[in-house]
Amino acid sequence: MAEQEEEPIAEGEFEGDVPAEGDEELMINGDGGEEFDALQEEEVPEEGEEPPAEEEAPAEDEELPPLDEDGEPAMDEAEAAPEEPEADVPAEEPEPEVPVKEEEDEADDGEPVVEEHLKDAVEGSLRLKRLLSRDDTDIPGKRQKLNGGDEAQRPIHQAKVKQLLAKWNMKTDSVVKHVLDNMSFDELRHMSDSNFVPDRWNQRKSPSELVAAQILDMKERKLGGGSRCDVVGAFKNRWKLDREKETKLRALTHKDLRYVISKFDGKMPLEDLITEASAEFADGDGDSTIHACPDRPGVKTMGRFNRLELIDPLADCAVFGDANLTFAMLLAKHRKELGHVGRVIATTFEEVETLRERYKEIDQSIQTLEEHHAEVYHGVDCTRIAIDPRFQGMEGKLGAVYYNFPHSGAIGGFFDSHPMVNWRHENLMRLFFRALRSFVKPGGCVKVSSNSSAVGVRYSYIVGSAIENEFIHVETMPFLEWHLHRYGRSYGDRRDVYKRPDAKNNQSYNAQSAVADMVYCFEFAPSDKTLPKQQIRMPPTLKTLQECKDGPFRNLSGQSKVNLANQLHERFMKEVSGIHVG
Repeated sequence: MAEQEEEPIAEGEFEGDVPAEGDEELMINGDGGEEFDALQEEEVPEEGEEPPAEEEAPAEDEELPPLDEDGEPAMDEAEAAPEEPEADVPAEEPEPEVPVKEEEDEADDGEPVVEEHLKDAVEGSLRLKRLLSRDDTDIPGKRQKLNGGDEAQRPIHQAKVKQLLAKWNMKTDSVVKHVLDNMSFDELRHMSDSNFVPDRWNQRKSPSELVAAQILDMKERKLGGGSRCDVVGAFKNRWKLDREKETKLRALTHKDLRYVISKFDGKMPLEDLITEASAEFADGDGDSTIHACPDRPGVKTMGRFNRLELIDPLADCAVFGDANLTFAMLLAKHRKELGHVGRVIATTFEEVETLRERYKEIDQSIQTLEEHHAEVYHGVDCTRIAIDPRFQGMEGKLGAVYYNFPHSGAIGGFFDSHPMVNWRHENLMRLFFRALRSFVKPGGCVKVSSNSSAVGVRYSYIVGSAIENEFIHVETMPFLEWHLHRYGRSYGDRRDVYKRPDAKNNQSYNAQSAVADMVYCFEFAPSDKTLPKQQIRMPPTLKTLQECKDGPFRNLSGQSKVNLANQLHERFMKEVSGIHVG
């Protein structure tokens, strides 16, 4: 799926939207998801029912009962003798209490059964559906709890939101409030301490877009740029090294640089590790490509491994969101020429009937893949492979994963960067990498290609989501330098029937420059620690949609505006339920 910024469709237009360009239109959630049980409500007395009265203290002049030897009130013999129950009347047994299902622990009967070790891989997707289906417009704290927020921090968080809205004179702007509600407290404090004030008269962007762009700019300055970044540059960013240490690393040979990058943990001084690496003898294992050319320049040699796609020959690999399967065919042929025995698992989001309508060559492509011993799966949601029976038994077996130009589909009238729709793109990457944790083997590689200036699935969403799920950023290389870049790129929607990007001439998608297309490379390095629940970007409530004044809502009012909000909310529900739209 391509990352691009389309011109908005005519205001008020919604149905029949054309999704954004790319290799595959991927939705946030997949098939089979059902919402969890409702939150347990507090028990309150029914109307007319009085709370139990407190016991009255005995009056001062009231005669107290005598005490026994143990200091307890003494009883008469009649009171001490237990009454025998009547033989004809059986003792009533208390009714068994019906356990109340906890929202986080129990699922509805229609919820797909998830094995215990895979629950973490799909929990975020199920929680996202609950956020939309519940639509708790009147209880923001409840939505925050569903998102794993810290309840103790909510009052001060809400106070800071109100302070900013008052400072900007935007107390009635529900969309700006939605953006602020999605921020962490540190981000809110940064916004408050800065002199930033959104320009309400900006001709190109609404105040909500300006606020979202401001906080994204702060995040991306810490993360680094999205353009070319070699192995030493990525290693420097990861460990916060200075320029002097970076210079030493760039002077190392292939053998020494690979040794330092694989062994450095921040405990031993880098200089000592470089000395240790130089004393190591080159491994004589001729069957391993990582030990080839030990004396060649380290940066260029390690970069060649990513560009030539020299992956584990024994491990399986998976391709997600490959609309016309041309990339999977190119990869399968590449692996066969290298003598690999690992399988290629090619997946599409659409079913094969839809693919036949768009790509007349799809049956031939499937046949070619099967001749190369590849497997083709249709209707696959890469964020929910943990509940896809076709991936059962593949835990920890994928040595390489590919996802080219991810996108969640465009909404007519909105740019991809608008907060009302951008949450879908960010959640796509967060849930994708969390799902991969259970299926990629340690040391396995993941490559996600995208445009560095994309405003839908931003590069920071890709890199940030990977890092928080223990996928190390290894390198960012230009897409045109990749050995596998010449495949038949497509838009991943109905436009593919009459037009597609020209792969032979290195044509990119609309509103994107081909030289800005990048491949973000990662390596899975899991630790022994348990990761927290996957944070997701909260979707807008139906009330927020109804009060929106941007994009297709600009010139609408009354019932027509309510109808459009309901249509948009219904579309979001379909997307997170795995129903294809567009």
